[in-house]
Amino acid sequence: MDEQEQGIALGKFLSTCGIASRRHAVELVKEGIVTVNDVPETNPARRIMPTDCVRYQGEIVRPPEKRHYILLHKPRGYICTSEDPHAKKKAIDLIRHPDSPRLFSAGRLDKDSEGMILFSDDGDFVNLLTHPSGGIRKVYEVSMEYELTERDIARMKEGIRDEGETLRALSVRYLTGNKYEIILGEGKNREIRRMLTAVRNRALRLKRIKVGSLKMGSLPCGEWRELLPEEVRDLIAEAKDGRKTTNSHRTESPRKYTRSPEGKTPRSDGVPTGETTRKAFRNGPRRNGSGLRNRHRSDRQASK
Repeated sequence: MDEQEQGIALGKFLSTCGIASRRHAVELVKEGIVTVNDVPETNPARRIMPTDCVRYQGEIVRPPEKRHYILLHKPRGYICTSEDPHAKKKAIDLIRHPDSPRLFSAGRLDKDSEGMILFSDDGDFVNLLTHPSGGIRKVYEVSMEYELTERDIARMKEGIRDEGETLRALSVRYLTGNKYEIILGEGKNREIRRMLTAVRNRALRLKRIKVGSLKMGSLPCGEWRELLPEEVRDLIAEAKDGRKTTNSHRTESPRKYTRSPEGKTPRSDGVPTGETTRKAFRNGPRRNGSGLRNRHRSDRQASK
């Protein structure tokens, strides 16, 4: 049977209508501020039929005739939430769309970060892009206080436990100076900043430049544009395919360290293993008297 015959869950219906993301819509229903046929409904699984009348805050809720998918180049100093009435700078306020759609963000960037963020009134689209099982990749350019050592990069890629979560970068690539490209699969709250703190470093500038195959390109800071239909289709397909990639990545067995009698058996990439490595990780990377870590810089200069 199709949805017209068996109905659609109330939480999903609200999300489809652009009221909120799927998870937030469930919370709204449980709060009792949604009515079905003029009766308060607190069960988000309640099936909604085409003949039902759903109201949110007294207004009738209907699926929009047109969906909106928007890419914003968020400046630093703006927050992504639209629910804080006291916030002075909201990213969503930069989007002045003639249709005035009810938009919510597909993911977030913290106040001190900049770059691309997606907004939509399509709850299924937002849920697909933000759900951890989607595993859609996000690419960041990060300028930091110090250069990363090989040990730092190894820790970030293998996983760092922080506040009960495992923070992990899929890729860390040197660009120039103290600037790196970092790729994330899930994008936990302030994940890059927390990883850098764990390796005794900090981000000076953090910019998201790519989500899946979608690039920010030359879109000026503070400006927005609508996504092309093919861009929306590609993101949806990548998010669905990404579930397989994410699951296989999670089930990979952790890299095992070997230990020679001396405890210094080198790996093929030149990073020491065994007790020497574990001790180095505990003590953190060393810095010279000026606070800078110049080993990689000197190595590159020697190789020129």
